[in-house]
Amino acid sequence: MRTYNSPRRKDAAEATRAAILEASRRLFVSEGYEKVTVADIAKAARVAVPTVYGSTGGKAAILEAVLKPAVEDPVVGQTLAAVAATDDPAEIIAAVAAGTRQNHERHWDLVWALYRHALAEPCAVALNNEARESYLAALAAVVDRLVALDALKLDRDEAVDVLWFYLGRPGWHIMVGDRGWDFDRAEVWLSAQARQALLRTPC
Repeated sequence: MRTYNSPRRKDAAEATRAAILEASRRLFVSEGYEKVTVADIAKAARVAVPTVYGSTGGKAAILEAVLKPAVEDPVVGQTLAAVAATDDPAEIIAAVAAGTRQNHERHWDLVWALYRHALAEPCAVALNNEARESYLAALAAVVDRLVALDALKLDRDEAVDVLWFYLGRPGWHIMVGDRGWDFDRAEVWLSAQARQALLRTPC
């Protein structure tokens, strides 16, 4: 039997998938991941429930797809390249502050919603933990660069923890989300605090 595969059908399938993911993102942001059902997603995307499963899978698979642009944002690689390109520790911290700011700002509605609405489903928790570990690994690479430059006043593991506190999720969530700072103000302050806490010579 010959498989029928036309560009028009492929385009329609891709459009359906995009509509489902966009509807899912909106619902996760407005209602919280835990409260949203596949039926809710189907209704918002104007498709049948079986179409959702056939196009994107269940809720966990949808969450993974919705999170993918944030986890795989090109700014991560660009930031690590900037870190590798300079021998100035203060410039390294500034590059990380700018890069993490860009990533959070681009995806803020989803990132903040997932933080506010605590995840409980095991698959969702696992995805969130995986994204966090990827973020931590990138910050650990930054710390390794600072170790190579003999720029730290803390040991490596403590430096990773401190960098996570200021330029990982906690700093941005607290200052922008909880306290209502704008990203410009938060970037300047968090960068300065990270320099002061980490570097032998902060300026």
